[in-house]
Amino acid sequence: MRVLGIESSCDETAAAVVELDGMDRSVRPRLLSNVVHGQVEVHARYGGVVPELASRAHIRNIQPVIDQALRLAGLEPSAIDAVAVTAGPGLIGGLLTGMAAAKGLAMALDRPLIGVHHMEGHLMSPFLDPQAGEMDFPFVALLVSGGHTLLVHARAFGDYGVLGRTRDDAVGEAFDKGARLLGLGYPGGPAIAALAEGGDRTAIPFPRAMPGRRQLDFSFSGLKTALRTFLGQHPDKLEDAGWRRDVAASYQEAIVDVLVSKSLSACRESGERRLIVAGGVGANQRLRELLRERAASQGIGIYFPPLALCTDNGAMIGLAGARRFLAGQRDGWELNARARWPIERLAEGVG
Repeated sequence: MRVLGIESSCDETAAAVVELDGMDRSVRPRLLSNVVHGQVEVHARYGGVVPELASRAHIRNIQPVIDQALRLAGLEPSAIDAVAVTAGPGLIGGLLTGMAAAKGLAMALDRPLIGVHHMEGHLMSPFLDPQAGEMDFPFVALLVSGGHTLLVHARAFGDYGVLGRTRDDAVGEAFDKGARLLGLGYPGGPAIAALAEGGDRTAIPFPRAMPGRRQLDFSFSGLKTALRTFLGQHPDKLEDAGWRRDVAASYQEAIVDVLVSKSLSACRESGERRLIVAGGVGANQRLRELLRERAASQGIGIYFPPLALCTDNGAMIGLAGARRFLAGQRDGWELNARARWPIERLAEGVG
């Protein structure tokens, strides 16, 4: 079966076609197309996503992106078996744009409509890696992006429990705000990672919030404050390139160290031997390096999506939608978008 996935929960307008022939672990999905239209140029001057501007960009881009996804897959719209769309959580204007496009297409084609939880999409993204091998449920997932920082126990498809979450900023926000303090561009994660190359990760002892092994929640607001205070104490060094590299490397290490430590603690406490990392921050190379290094000694397998599927995309929504379709889910035209939707309440339905 072929499913068109549509994603518009934040600042990427995305569509993809995924083909899946069954739920058995031996059956791997095939990605027929994947189109993502980003909005970095729209939001860069503001240092973060502006919801109203994001909504307008989604309206402009949604139909061309869907058309391109179908064209690259070599399919006419009538060849699609179902339409999957992000129903939440996210920015309500963007969600409603994607929802309207999905409903219109599903109604015109007389095809089933499937509402998908955005974070369940991220949970599915590593399965789209052709090298995923033995990847299967159950596992622990670290979901890290500009809007989310979660540790999820994925016991089975559709059966999720939250082990830990941020109590303030998401990790992507911590990168963005840190980059702004350092006078870098947006998005902050890649900017800080680039500056950190060659820097001394141990130069500045930035704090690790909530370090207790049994405490799996996160907090990044104190780290931001520590960076702002430190920079304010050394105004004469802000033009020193080597010093700035050390600051960026130390700041990045403080973030990554906490993510890795808590993720591995979550695996130990849940008894799981598989850990997936998804979301935009999952592309961070230092995070990948440190996780692989520490997990290897503990016998924990690490799984990442392909780099192109770390950020929001239609492929992950298409795969989650395909699995839900095969499990019997069909949503009516009353399906609505949810700005807030805890993943542990996913079993309550979408409509």
